[in-house]
Amino acid sequence: MSLENTASGTAAGPGPMQGKTVLVTGGTGGIGRATAIGLASMGARVGITGRDTWRAQRAAAEIASQSGNGVVDIFVGDMSSQAEVRRLASEVLAAYSRLDVLVNNVGGFWSHRHVTADGLEHTFALNHLAPMLLTSLLLERLIASAPARVVTVSSGAQGAGKIQFEDLMGEQKYSGQRAYSQSKLANVMFTYELARRLAGTGVTATALHPGVTRTGFGKEDAAPGMAPIVALLRPFMRGPERGADTAVYLASSPDVEGVTGKFFANRKSRKSHASSYDPLITAQLWQISAKLVGLPGHASG
Repeated sequence: MSLENTASGTAAGPGPMQGKTVLVTGGTGGIGRATAIGLASMGARVGITGRDTWRAQRAAAEIASQSGNGVVDIFVGDMSSQAEVRRLASEVLAAYSRLDVLVNNVGGFWSHRHVTADGLEHTFALNHLAPMLLTSLLLERLIASAPARVVTVSSGAQGAGKIQFEDLMGEQKYSGQRAYSQSKLANVMFTYELARRLAGTGVTATALHPGVTRTGFGKEDAAPGMAPIVALLRPFMRGPERGADTAVYLASSPDVEGVTGKFFANRKSRKSHASSYDPLITAQLWQISAKLVGLPGHASG
């Protein structure tokens, strides 16, 4: 289900993103909502995804109010479900004749192993497979709108990640942190492989570490004993606006026009995990992931 919020009835005045259409997944709170506010403030028409209609409507109203841009679209669905991702993609394509930027922000952390409706480990399914599937389904529209950008929110945790090809779903041994780090490394590998496959199309792919940010991240299934630690560290964490800064920069700045296949933090290109630069590993992850989501093993599938 897609809905449009027109709180003020008009789009924002001329800005650097005027005339651009942007989709931000997981845009109902935290970094996603702050990213949507930042891009809407620049004049973009922004769509957000969320699992709950009421929460999405409330977030859209807040984005419209804080950005001064009354055209905010919502697309409701649980992106841990592949059927929901496919339905969302169809609704986005029906709503938008062009798509200039896709910000893959949706994600989460779960301390215990959960299984999705598709029988897949939840962290890997939502954090990695969902953005890969959504991007692939929207890719023709992005290419037709080129120059266009795909921006994927990863994490500094990618540096501690390892793709456990022998146990991607954590069936043999599960650790919430290991599953999360693996999924965030997968985000980077997906970005690099996507950039290679999109060479010459005018669509760029970048990934980023937003910094440790004050959000509701991980609250659905927090690790025992984490609450007091988070409370202690909270004053030192970034606010959502600062956490969204690099995502907004990669989605909008002329400074990174044409820049692709890079990992960023604090608006600067950074080194990612050494394994992410191995094209054999990234291609293997792509092929396995494409099979898991029912796509051909190529970007335009």
